[in-house]
Amino acid sequence: MDITINGVRIHAEQAGAGGKPVLLLHGWGCSIRHFEPVMKDLSRDRLVTAIDFPAHGESEEPPVPWGVADFTDMTAALMDRLRICPADLIAHSFGARVAIDLAARYPEHVGRMVLTGAAGIRKPQTPEQKKKSEEYQKKKALISRLGALPGLRGPMEKLLEAERQKHGSPDYLALSPMMRQTFVKIVNEDLSDRLAKIGAPTLLVFGEKDTETPLWMGQKMEKEIPDAGLVVFENGDHFAYLREWPRFLTIVRSFLTL
Repeated sequence: MDITINGVRIHAEQAGAGGKPVLLLHGWGCSIRHFEPVMKDLSRDRLVTAIDFPAHGESEEPPVPWGVADFTDMTAALMDRLRICPADLIAHSFGARVAIDLAARYPEHVGRMVLTGAAGIRKPQTPEQKKKSEEYQKKKALISRLGALPGLRGPMEKLLEAERQKHGSPDYLALSPMMRQTFVKIVNEDLSDRLAKIGAPTLLVFGEKDTETPLWMGQKMEKEIPDAGLVVFENGDHFAYLREWPRFLTIVRSFLTL
């Protein structure tokens, strides 16, 4: 089904007929498809809803660059529209950013939460990364000033794109110009101040060898979320929940029925 929320067409799918609602929130660059094993299993006795975030899967891009709060407000509105409040949340990576913000600002929408490979805490820059970032920003500012001069706009835009290609991450470079702005807003947001405001019982599942959202992030979340527990998948990476989905589901089912 497609639902228009805040002017954006959102693709959603539902399975199952009864039981407390469960909402699945995928990671950045992913889609509903990355939760298929989870959805298929839980829909046996729960009403499961999965959405494609804007600019992912079959959903439209937002009309302007969005931050985490915009994705959260859209999710809350969609839950209201589908009448699935409160719902238990299962969220991966970027989806966990939205889940954290949702639990902090819309507590009435959230039952229990399972956050796997959860993003939301900003990684500190190394001295080398900080130096490269500062150099890039200086180049970007200079190129932008030169681009304002007559006859230089085209060449400077090409030069600026070359700099982006040199310094941007693969996730960033794969995006449209507008979604690049969204991506920058999101990765620069630190949701640490939301953690203590979460009242929902929370299960954190992290891969021991996750390099995208390192284990220390899960440990910090466990410490700062009032009612949280942490499960570590030995040798697991950022997609540990999907690579070991039978194990993941056993843990999730046990937690959601407590």
